[in-house]
Amino acid sequence: MTAVTDEDQGNSTTETGEPKEKEKEKEKEEARSKDGRWDDGLIARRAAAADPRGDSGTGHSRTDGGSTDSADPSDLTDPSDPSAPADFPPDEDGVRPQVEAYGPSGGPLPTRLDALRELVGLSRARLDRDTLAEAGRVLDEAAARQRLSSRHTVVAIAGATGSGKSTLFNALAGTQISDTGLRRPTTSQPIACSWTDGAAGLLDRLAIPGRLRRRPHPGPAAFDEALQGLVLVDLPDHDSAATAHRDQVDRVLALVDAVIWVVDPEKYADAALHERYLRPLAGHAEVTFVVLNQIDRLPGEAADLVLDDLRRLLDEDGMALGEHGEPGATVMSLSALTGDGVPELREMVGRFVQDRTAATRRLSADVDAAAARLRPVYVAEGRPGLGERAREEFTDRLAEAVGAAAAGQAAEREWRRNAGRACGTPWLRLWRWYESRGLPGSLDRMGQALAPPEEESTARQRVEQAVRIVADDASAGLPAPWAQAVREAAFTGAKGLPEALDDLAAKAAAGGGSAKGSGGSRRFGTASGRGPATGVALGGRPAKPPRPKWWPAAVLAQVSMTLLQVFGGLWLLGQIVGVLEPGLVVPALIMLAGVVGGPLVEWSCAAAIRGPARRYGQDAERRLREAAAGCGRARVLDPVSAELARYREVRERYVAVTEFSTTGQ
Repeated sequence: MTAVTDEDQGNSTTETGEPKEKEKEKEKEEARSKDGRWDDGLIARRAAAADPRGDSGTGHSRTDGGSTDSADPSDLTDPSDPSAPADFPPDEDGVRPQVEAYGPSGGPLPTRLDALRELVGLSRARLDRDTLAEAGRVLDEAAARQRLSSRHTVVAIAGATGSGKSTLFNALAGTQISDTGLRRPTTSQPIACSWTDGAAGLLDRLAIPGRLRRRPHPGPAAFDEALQGLVLVDLPDHDSAATAHRDQVDRVLALVDAVIWVVDPEKYADAALHERYLRPLAGHAEVTFVVLNQIDRLPGEAADLVLDDLRRLLDEDGMALGEHGEPGATVMSLSALTGDGVPELREMVGRFVQDRTAATRRLSADVDAAAARLRPVYVAEGRPGLGERAREEFTDRLAEAVGAAAAGQAAEREWRRNAGRACGTPWLRLWRWYESRGLPGSLDRMGQALAPPEEESTARQRVEQAVRIVADDASAGLPAPWAQAVREAAFTGAKGLPEALDDLAAKAAAGGGSAKGSGGSRRFGTASGRGPATGVALGGRPAKPPRPKWWPAAVLAQVSMTLLQVFGGLWLLGQIVGVLEPGLVVPALIMLAGVVGGPLVEWSCAAAIRGPARRYGQDAERRLREAAAGCGRARVLDPVSAELARYREVRERYVAVTEFSTTGQ
């Protein structure tokens, strides 16, 4: 095992416990490169600076495969190091430029992230924090990733115990960086290997300490142009018995740009792998590699059979496979121990890295996953909302509760009563005056005595029922949080609705006289106190109904008929007492004309006022109905409509989040 000196603490002993002298000799022997030169730190770098070939190893790696710990957490290379990437030349001061972060992209991801951010902001008052937690995490991680290097692609190698992921990690790096062996677990902490400078911020984000950051062995793997920008991370076993190891795997997998899953012929169908990782991450197929390792252990065509079964399991997990030119996961077989298939994987990873869209695709898949989790709280069944029919039915119920129809009938009767008083015969007016005195046996007293005692509670129940029905209609089909918000808005606004309608009924009673049968000013069990005192009906209408222009002529005709009756009666009376000469025919005819003409005029007036009285009653009913509708609209319908508008707004934002989904979620 290669010794690693604890440079951070300045300890002269080695981790293997071997004597210091023997360890140094061993390091010197193993550090000799193919051309015989030494790579032992500062001396090697100075020699490399003078070497025109510039093929010596970097100051961050060793040829013994057990790279020294990185002394600088920022992972910056000496400006004079010839092994530094060619596309990062030092400036005049000898300082390398920082790798640029993600700039504004013309793709759909920035638009989707903005829409998701607006969606979360609009939903905080209606959804609980746990529901929005995943979306908030995606936004935070996207912002953090976009501030870091766009030239680097972070790829994690994950697998189960004994799957050979560390061996594959070393094969891709071209040197033994990660320990391998029979001891389980072998890898206890994530180890990173970066092909180029500028990945310090990414590794800091993964919380990988400087002592676990490596550089590839100088050779074909290190100078492969296709791998420039690759940051490879070897993870602990995802099925490790140590809980801390599994927690590290889950943490790092949520932050890397892509992942290579290494499975072996024995555990490729493990339920823990498929149920905990592959199935939940099926939407991340475009940034996923699934590698069947250890095919050297399978005889004949067994490797192809196992690979086909692996594809079947991935298909059952819902993970799209990148076959026939379609986007999806890359599935292949290899042997990290013998090297069979490793060059093909390296070539695929190289193309993947040079494409430089892994981070964008990963973030897009994260947005898809967050949107899929939020779908139950944003997507409604059908087309919820308040239609015209629901509004009209609500208005009808309020009008019924406030007694709009009864108020209209009372106004019509009041019109006819006024017409009867003006155009009726004196004897009928005398009788009506007697009734208005409220003497025992009068019709008014009887009407008031027959008023049902339960009318007040019934009217209040009608209002509550109307609010409950409109709330149910408006919230039908909505997701649970928004349906609850709509109901709360309706019931909160309805708390003062019966009292407001009571005032309207009182004003209607003031405008329509006594309004018998409508419940008066205490229809909902609350004393208005100000409605009857106004003397004005709804809309500013005078307390008494207006009289048509022909009423004076009708009154004059009725007075004439009354005078004829009086004149004829006096004439007959004078003949009876002997004051006048006898002649009964003429006075009798005059008196008969008055007696017949009075009721005839009254009947004619009653027929003439039938239409205006009906229109007046309908107008009174309409005014009270509109007033009740306006009150219900202001207190119930408008708050409900506001909640529905808020839902439609967040629904539009949710559609914007999912509009450019690449995973179909």
